Amino acid sequence: MSDTPRRILLLTTPTSYRTQAFLQAAERLRIETLVVEDTPDVLRSTWRSRFAIDFSKLDHAASALVSLAAEFPVRAVVPVDDAGTVLAALVASRLGLPSNDPEAALAARDKWVMRQRFAAAGVPAPRAHAFPALADPRAIASRISFPCVVKPTRLSGSRGVIRADDAEQLAQAIERVRHILASDGVDLASALLVVEPFVPGFEVAVEGLLTDGELTVLAIFDKPDPLDGPFFEETIYVTPSRLPQGVQEAITRTTEQAARALGLRTGPVHAELRVNERGPWVIEVAGRSIGGLCSRILEFGTGMTLEELILAHAVGDPIPSLTRRGDAAGVMMIPIPGRGILKGVDGIDAARTVPGVIDIEITARRNHRIVPLPEGASYLGFIFARGESPEIVEAALREAHRRLVIRIVPEVPLQAVLHQ
Repeated sequence: MSDTPRRILLLTTPTSYRTQAFLQAAERLRIETLVVEDTPDVLRSTWRSRFAIDFSKLDHAASALVSLAAEFPVRAVVPVDDAGTVLAALVASRLGLPSNDPEAALAARDKWVMRQRFAAAGVPAPRAHAFPALADPRAIASRISFPCVVKPTRLSGSRGVIRADDAEQLAQAIERVRHILASDGVDLASALLVVEPFVPGFEVAVEGLLTDGELTVLAIFDKPDPLDGPFFEETIYVTPSRLPQGVQEAITRTTEQAARALGLRTGPVHAELRVNERGPWVIEVAGRSIGGLCSRILEFGTGMTLEELILAHAVGDPIPSLTRRGDAAGVMMIPIPGRGILKGVDGIDAARTVPGVIDIEITARRNHRIVPLPEGASYLGFIFARGESPEIVEAALREAHRRLVIRIVPEVPLQAVLHQ
């Protein structure tokens, strides 16, 4: 690898929040990037331009990227988001580069495959069932217990995840998930739905890095807002965790057990767990780093960003320190309060004056349609804060959010426009 130029394939999507952070990290580390976007449009192939490939056509996409790497040798294939994890593993394995096994990457991407591996390995996780998406909800209700959670197998960010407390709610949830899948072009005749028991408890997220199967936990985030459904929109992440040290150690052990059960061995992992009187329960483990713009609150050593750490690890550079900066930090993923056209967000300047708030970024575009969960796939924006304690950080995020005024107007139906 030492003879190969310091170059990587970076797999992303046109709408990813995270591409710029990875490009900036690569520039600081003097790593060349070939950016590959999940899109059918073919663009010009030059260094640091965006190559366009349909990630869903795995064999074709992998062959194209292997050919690209033959022309422009790379040291690593790095996925930015969930969409590229399986393809990255497949390409890296064909190139003989360090990577997760493609089957392990798939297990971390597909919720049903994940649940089967967890069950086989004895990982504490909900015992799920899989049903055809077009199955009769009454037949499903006869085979499960309530409350339950309905999930698509591959959507990310809690999209399409719905709690149901009885058979009527289950039927409504299934119909809603079907609509979401159909709107994404998924063939319902071949799609599966995962239905599993609802796990009560306090939810946390774990950010980690795997090296030869050994997990280093970079941060444990508390999610102080209750996530009890019917939808599971994440809002506040705060680190360090306020849970007792023994509980945090159990979370780390359980996360490592889950990653091992999936077969993940290298690179970033992002896990979601719930903690109750029976200990930690794994909800999900992804073979990629934290989503959105949340990584901005993570610094390591003398200021290394999470993206720099991931890229340095991928190309085999020494990493000075995996120790997170010592103060408390947090981020609020600003929820979308309703469906409609975003006209603006007022009060940003006032929110920025809250002690501890270090930045606010509204990522949703003015005069564009916004959609909340479970159909929506994005947030209104992000609030970032630092402070002496997690309590101070959480309070700053909540106060800043309180000062924002979000202006949304209803969508005008197309039929009404045509008849004006």
